[in-house]
Amino acid sequence: MKLAAVTAGLTQPSATRLLTDRLVEATVREADERVEVQVVELRDLATDIAHNFVTGFAGKALRAAQETVASADGLIAVTPIFTASYSGLFKSFFDVLDPETLSGKPTLIAATGGTPRHSLALEHALRPMFAYLHAIVAPTSVYAAAEDWGNDEGLAGRIGRAGAELAALMRHRAPAKEERLVPFAEQLAALSRET
Repeated sequence: MKLAAVTAGLTQPSATRLLTDRLVEATVREADERVEVQVVELRDLATDIAHNFVTGFAGKALRAAQETVASADGLIAVTPIFTASYSGLFKSFFDVLDPETLSGKPTLIAATGGTPRHSLALEHALRPMFAYLHAIVAPTSVYAAAEDWGNDEGLAGRIGRAGAELAALMRHRAPAKEERLVPFAEQLAALSRET
């Protein structure tokens, strides 16, 4: 199985990346088979994402990240919460992803923030976005406020439950199809033959 983890932390190190890594570990631990993991750090793709918006074309690194998510059997998506919602960088990545990419894909959503007051952002912002993209979102989402890192027992329990749910969803999903991306020049050539 292939597991993609998209993390939108802006600093290094970041609590968002730490939560991502712990969710990956929990999911891999609960899987009944070998899991190949690829982590997509959105902070490294910020410029490529902006260029994609203004040109309509994904650069090489962004295209590779998009293909990582598309070919995965499951997805972990983690964002910091800013102003009671996901970060702009996080949303922008999913805006430049093909709308069908997440259709039927088991997905675990998670977020980090400075205060527990923003924990409902997972339910009012992230869950609706992933439902719109037709992802199969795991029932347990994980929010880690700054104070949760000191209370590791409670956070560890939520991480373990969410990882187990994602692993179960991945086991019961049909394997991802390997699709060949048709280069733009080849698509144009096919169009000119039709006319």
